[in-house]
Amino acid sequence: MTVLVIGGAGFIGSHVVRRLRAEGERVRVLDNLSTGKASHLDADVELVQGDIRSRHDLDQALRGVHAVLHLAALTSVVRSWESPVEVLDVNVQGTVNAVESARAAGVHTFIYSSSSSVYGDQAATTKSESMPPKPISPYGHSKLVAEQYTLARGGELRVLALRYFNIFGPGQDPDSPYAAVIPRFLTHAAHGTTAVIDGDGLQSRDFTFVDNAVHANLLALRAVSGGVALNIACGRSATLLDLVREIERVSGCPLHVEHGSPRAGDIRHSLADIRLAASAIGYRPVVHFEDGIARTYGAYARA
Repeated sequence: MTVLVIGGAGFIGSHVVRRLRAEGERVRVLDNLSTGKASHLDADVELVQGDIRSRHDLDQALRGVHAVLHLAALTSVVRSWESPVEVLDVNVQGTVNAVESARAAGVHTFIYSSSSSVYGDQAATTKSESMPPKPISPYGHSKLVAEQYTLARGGELRVLALRYFNIFGPGQDPDSPYAAVIPRFLTHAAHGTTAVIDGDGLQSRDFTFVDNAVHANLLALRAVSGGVALNIACGRSATLLDLVREIERVSGCPLHVEHGSPRAGDIRHSLADIRLAASAIGYRPVVHFEDGIARTYGAYARA
């Protein structure tokens, strides 16, 4: 089977590519390298440098492809408020293009990478797929619209959407202005600098090591049915203060922190119900929070 990984030079995508190749699949990558890096890929990986906003680029990359894993997006809630038109163009129109090109190319499976941001900041702490989505940012809206379009175009094209919760792991950029909290905090720990917590630090997340997202993609790729969105997480939450304590434990050193103002539009609590993913594709987390932090800290400490 030939698999096209869209966004395969990015953080999650490059981990997926390595796992697919280890399992003997033929892999092609489509990436415009705006945030992804060719250095994330082995030299012999077939890389098509192109943009999902271009049907021509997609059509070229899809020749002879049996399945698509779509991991390309402009991420970050903050970025989406700064550049909403660009984020909607890439995340929504780019996904529409990818789905339509895949259908035209006769692809049989299309796995879309969605996000927990589609739930927004609802009263229920635990987010299940039965809840009505209520995104509160342009990013969340873009992921929801793209997810809904992908699922609506199922049929001959078997589709699944994977709603990731706070993915982290080695290779995640700590230096981007939109960097996620874990790579930022781990870098501060490794270098003895001060991390800033937005607010009181009691906001909680279902932090999910990247190997779990990789595992979910392979399960979805080989599942016999589709047409649903699935939460991909660990089913367990930790506060930012818990994160600080865990980083101190694995590093053996104190992590110096300051508290800043709460970030506008930040979700207070996020925890995934992963029972549907378990029943639909056999998903179970393969690496839990503590082990994931230890593995990721080791990678940043060596960098």
